Amino acid sequence: MNKQHLLFVINPCSGEGCSNWEEKILSFADLDQYRFTFFTLSKNTTYEILEVEISKQQPSIVIAVGGDGTIRFVATCLLNKNIPLGIIPAGSANGLAMELGIIKDLPQSLQTILTGSKKTIHVLELNNQICIHLSDIGLNAHAMRTFELQQQRGFWGYFLASLNVLWKSSKIKAVLEFNNQKVSAKAELIVIANCTKYGTGAIINPIGVLNDTKFEIIIVKTISVFEIFKMIFSHSSFDPNKIEVFQTSQLLIKTKKKVHFQMDGEYLGKLNEIQVKIIPNAITIMVPSV
Repeated sequence: MNKQHLLFVINPCSGEGCSNWEEKILSFADLDQYRFTFFTLSKNTTYEILEVEISKQQPSIVIAVGGDGTIRFVATCLLNKNIPLGIIPAGSANGLAMELGIIKDLPQSLQTILTGSKKTIHVLELNNQICIHLSDIGLNAHAMRTFELQQQRGFWGYFLASLNVLWKSSKIKAVLEFNNQKVSAKAELIVIANCTKYGTGAIINPIGVLNDTKFEIIIVKTISVFEIFKMIFSHSSFDPNKIEVFQTSQLLIKTKKKVHFQMDGEYLGKLNEIQVKIIPNAITIMVPSV
């Protein structure tokens, strides 16, 4: 009998510190039925290197062990390949896993990979990169950058970074082109949403669906201290009176000045133009069976 071959792509320092993921995973492994192979990412690992490894191993499933950034990296290498993606949430931000009902528990996430259902989803191509969860410009991305540079960590650290940014930052002035229209916006935050919520559980996009033909644009016109608190600590939705939501399959954003930008929990610097299109039926992910 041919064993199912599982390739684990591990970000060794995801979350709050390094962990021996290979040892932990093997402690739950059924080696009689499955073949387990491990590939550890480093800062020098490129997409091309991982694609060569996947081609060489020919796995049944490729499992991303890490947070949203790791998942995005692995998913990019699985586009146009008939290989499902598994997820072991191990990052400080696990927004996509939360969206799909994959909890941060190693035995249960492994069980999902081995016996779960397959869900095919779309992804976004954003400035020639793949976005699988959420991207945004403005306050949240600026706060992420500030958080990276300060000593205090955790949700409270991010809350303080957000307050610091709120007092200092000016609103984004942008023009958005989509659905044959132009929308001028003055906002604290503009979100390009493939999912419904941030990794904290804060709902930013209640109408998001991962396997449809649209993504959402959320223009957050004003943010208060209370809204920031909800964004970080609460699962409640944003005030609908302070946001505008649009659906589209293509988008061009141009801003008057360069603005802070993040994609899937990774701060990527400043820019003043974003082009987005949807890639339907892009990847298949193992999710908990209903």
